[in-house]
Amino acid sequence: RRERVLKAVSDLNYIQNASARNLKRQMASTIGLVVRDLDNQFFSALARGVVDAAADQGVLVVLCSVDNSEQAESGNARLLRSQQVDGVIYDSGFHENARSLLELQALGPVVLVDERIPGLDLPSVVADGRRGTREIARHVVKLGHKRFACIAGPSAHWTSEQRLAGYREGLAMEGLEPDQMLIRHGDYKLESGYEIAKELMGLPKSERPTALLCANDMMAIGAMEYCRSSGIAVPADVSIVGFDDIPMARLLSPRLTTVRQPAYEMGRGAVQLLFTMTQSGPDATPPDPFAVDVVIRESTAAPRAE
Repeated sequence: RRERVLKAVSDLNYIQNASARNLKRQMASTIGLVVRDLDNQFFSALARGVVDAAADQGVLVVLCSVDNSEQAESGNARLLRSQQVDGVIYDSGFHENARSLLELQALGPVVLVDERIPGLDLPSVVADGRRGTREIARHVVKLGHKRFACIAGPSAHWTSEQRLAGYREGLAMEGLEPDQMLIRHGDYKLESGYEIAKELMGLPKSERPTALLCANDMMAIGAMEYCRSSGIAVPADVSIVGFDDIPMARLLSPRLTTVRQPAYEMGRGAVQLLFTMTQSGPDATPPDPFAVDVVIRESTAAPRAE
């Protein structure tokens, strides 16, 4: 009998209905993923972790990128509602208008990844970025630097605030006054790192930072590109650090000192949490923050003697 069934499946080119199978198992059949910017390799790795973990369970992922646009975020929320997804993994970076998130919650569970949103009780999967920036700042201080500037992420974003707080703590722990650090806010894109580095490195020599602490690798790469195009040597004239450890960071010349956070594993962890919520309800416990590692490369060195 089994052989006859298998032959019929083959003859009819039968494909199992994943939605029906997952409904029977009380699991999602389709989930949404909203990310900020697929040009950034961190989000590409995060998305790969989500897609791989979902595929392990026969679940389809609808991927949306907001490209740092609040208008695109609202449009993607409408798209996901029209697709009737069973849950959403969310990392857009926009906190000002929670309406889209509240509407998505009506469809099923929502899991934040790499962010938290004050005022919204949503589970999140994050890395310990504050510890990472604290430790990398301490590393740069121990090299002998005293004039710092931070190219931070967007104002009021959770990741930006956490990383900036870590930089401040690292300076304070090494006996420096964190309020003397110059702070400029970028948008996590390469172009903003370039433009802010242009401003900072154009200051009078006595005020110019000897170390740039960048809140992600893309802005650090932009800062390095400005320095390269302007004849400013990295790290002889200025040390530069990033955050994420995207694959490009180890291909630069000099290679970028940065903080490694496990984007792929965070994506997989977000899927696991979403599936747990689908089966057990909204009170599922998020995982502890993922550990990060400081990766020392050639973009940092002792400051030039004055």
